[in-house]
Amino acid sequence: MGGFSVVMIVMVALVVFTIFKGVRIVPQGYKWIVQRLGKYHQTLEPGLNIIIPYVDDVAYKLTTKDIVLDIPSQEVITRDNVVIIANAVAYISIVQPEKAVYGIEDYEHGIRNLVQTSLRSIIGEMDLDSALSSRDHIKALLKQAISEDIADWGITLKTVEIQDINPSDTMQTAMEEQAAAERQRRATVTRADGQKQAAILEADGRLEASRRDAEAQVVLAKGSEESIRLITQAMGKEEMPVVYLLGEQYIKAMRELAESDNAKTVVLPADILSTVKGMVGNKFKP
Repeated sequence: MGGFSVVMIVMVALVVFTIFKGVRIVPQGYKWIVQRLGKYHQTLEPGLNIIIPYVDDVAYKLTTKDIVLDIPSQEVITRDNVVIIANAVAYISIVQPEKAVYGIEDYEHGIRNLVQTSLRSIIGEMDLDSALSSRDHIKALLKQAISEDIADWGITLKTVEIQDINPSDTMQTAMEEQAAAERQRRATVTRADGQKQAAILEADGRLEASRRDAEAQVVLAKGSEESIRLITQAMGKEEMPVVYLLGEQYIKAMRELAESDNAKTVVLPADILSTVKGMVGNKFKP
């Protein structure tokens, strides 16, 4: 192979390499930053692009698709001095690649720090109960706090989600003990209320029973009075029916007394008729 051939091969290789350097195909979902002599020159869009070889250089290749950034867990102190563990995840999109690469050294690191700092600031102004129950509110405040800052870097914050907000181990133990004590207190109150209601119902029952017993005695007394009156009207001045009626009641009372638990021995008078008459006195005498 002669010297001419070698030169031709070198020239052809140089031409091919030059074309390769000058013709750039950017894939969909990406944007490339081109620097000319070390200075920003242009941003290549997806598709076929021509640049000046050896003068222009593709310095950065950035994706325009959404980027998911995990925000590491960190300890956050609430307004009532409770330590909780919180982390998040942010969804961002690069809309101006030149600002993202020239505006900050590492935009992912910067956004993570911003989210962590804002999260501590927001939760620090809330008490524990509010922090544990206000994820949507924290999310809205967090998005509002960092959207304007990262806009200067050509980055849009699509959304940020709070993954976990958990009390520390010590605080979680204290909360569990507090919850157990509260449940025990409620159980005690419920038991006391139940006993109170039972006592009230029992007293109401005794009152109603006593009232009905009294009414029953009145009815019985009126019945006895009416029966005596009717017998007396029927028999005129004869005293035997009345004496018989009273004697019957007397014997019934003595039988109930004999059957009671405290009864020992009951002796009935031999002359019940005289006894009844003695109880009635002179009422039936003419």
